[in-house]
Amino acid sequence: MKNATNRFMEGLRFLGYGLEVFGVIGFELLWGFGFEPLIYQRGVKEFNTWQMILHWVVTCAAWGLGAFLVVKECKKKSGLNLMENIRKTSFFNKENKIKAWQWAMIVVGTILCLVSTWIDWNGSKVLAEFHSRGPLLFVFQYIYYLFEVMLVLLIIIFGQMAFEKWFNNNKIPFGGILVALTWGLGHWLSKGSLAAGLYTAVGGFVFGSAYLLANRNVKLSYALLCIMFIL
Repeated sequence: MKNATNRFMEGLRFLGYGLEVFGVIGFELLWGFGFEPLIYQRGVKEFNTWQMILHWVVTCAAWGLGAFLVVKECKKKSGLNLMENIRKTSFFNKENKIKAWQWAMIVVGTILCLVSTWIDWNGSKVLAEFHSRGPLLFVFQYIYYLFEVMLVLLIIIFGQMAFEKWFNNNKIPFGGILVALTWGLGHWLSKGSLAAGLYTAVGGFVFGSAYLLANRNVKLSYALLCIMFIL
């Protein structure tokens, strides 16, 4: 009974970290839809070049600081040192080798994400954003994407650990489910579109699956998520 209680409390703690990261993502809503319109007297879609760049810079700075504080809190209270684990893990971890079938599933999932993005954008998302934004905005927007992927991956990691503590099952992409429920909801609210929220939720589930297929290798998972989400 004591072990079950401990597992429940540990899982609850990791779920809390995942929700804290989601709260960090939510800073952009507060900043972009609360404070900035008051400052500039215009909505986000009407920002000029430098207002948009400042929006992304402030958002990325807040996201980076928030992620650092959550990871630091996790190390202090649970003993899990994510930064040290990442530092010690190679991109292709020989000690935890990914099997051929896992690579096959990763490739299939990546292709499906890229095809879905191509259909959604009627062509290359990267080229479309480059042409619509221009070189300067394009660079800052993609830096913003890199930070966003980092936070999504943290939600996956913490969510996976939480539910594995509770259900003692490491085969189900619980982290992806948590991302689908949180990140998907965030896109529904920020985009004002249920379809956008559902699309993001499905993507989040796929990202969580990729994390498991990559044997929880954070470096490789981050690279895969960047390809799936950004390209």
